Amino acid sequence: MLTRLISADFPRSRPLAVLLVLCLLALAFTPFLVPGVKALNVAAKVLVFIVLVASFDLLLGYTGIVSFAHTMFFGIGAYGVAIASSRMGQGWAALAVGTAAALALSFVLALAIGLFSLRVRAIFFSMITLAIAAAFQTLASQLSEFTGGEDGLTFKMPELLSPSFEFAQEPFLGVSLDGRLISYYLLFVVALMAVLLMLRIVNSPFGRVLQAIRENEFRAEAIGYRVVVYRTISSILSALFATLAGVMLAVWLRYNGPDTSLSFEIMLDVLLIVVIGGMGTIYGAAIGATLFLVAQSYLQDLLRLGSDAAAGLPWLSALLSPDRWLLWLGVLFVLSVYYFPTGVVGRLRAMRVQRLAALSAPAKLVPARSP
Repeated sequence: MLTRLISADFPRSRPLAVLLVLCLLALAFTPFLVPGVKALNVAAKVLVFIVLVASFDLLLGYTGIVSFAHTMFFGIGAYGVAIASSRMGQGWAALAVGTAAALALSFVLALAIGLFSLRVRAIFFSMITLAIAAAFQTLASQLSEFTGGEDGLTFKMPELLSPSFEFAQEPFLGVSLDGRLISYYLLFVVALMAVLLMLRIVNSPFGRVLQAIRENEFRAEAIGYRVVVYRTISSILSALFATLAGVMLAVWLRYNGPDTSLSFEIMLDVLLIVVIGGMGTIYGAAIGATLFLVAQSYLQDLLRLGSDAAAGLPWLSALLSPDRWLLWLGVLFVLSVYYFPTGVVGRLRAMRVQRLAALSAPAKLVPARSP
């Protein structure tokens, strides 16, 4: 059963398996382990970014395509739910219509971009996607009648997902059993199913062809595979999963605007998480998103504690000032790239291979000493 769920793509490293289990358990029990609004928001953001980063890794790590339009599909998912909920009102019908419309629009755009752009060289394709993403962000800001412009859209979710809905009067382990908790576990289930589905895709014959194209597209073409077709399908699948991540974000925030889902900073964060977790590993999305977003959210608090503890040393206290959290986040990223050049997942798997090679190597013969 486990083999079917993860498509026989096991972690292949005991420390990696432990990390993945810890991430899964932490996300599953965050509302009860760390009660509070901030912890729940960070955990929900991690779930959203796991799906978003894994969808981008499907494009970059498994197919070798560098696209800067990925956040556009992320924004389409969020705007689909926002516009439908704003116009149709609170209800499951609005959520379903917004999700379906967003997926359909993403499918059409990804197909068009794939057919017209994937025939050009990689650098030109990246520039085309960057221009398309910038144009879409400008369009979302200017079409205020539909998107709310720079102010964005605030909307309501179905009553079951509303914070005011309580399905139990008494708290459980100090946590209110309300619609907010249901929303979180809805995101958790969707993220888990999406990751399992992406694992199934990359470990299927289709996924093997994608990896062959990434390694040598000319050889794949010579064998008989139509590279453009496979790349286009990969782009569509990646776009649809990114759209699903945007829907998850809208369900959680109940608000969407250009800076919330279409900002280029989101694209940079996705790239950083892919590098930290490891390209070409869906598992890397889970590890990288958890490490990066937890550090991003709590680094200021840790620096504040360090600055207060070093109050006797003015220079150290100033260096640990919470205002310099971006500097320390950059330092952590540089150190992670230096010590984990292939990402956390790649490094842990390489360590296991080296250990197995050392164990299987024949022992050196030691010459006997003469009496």
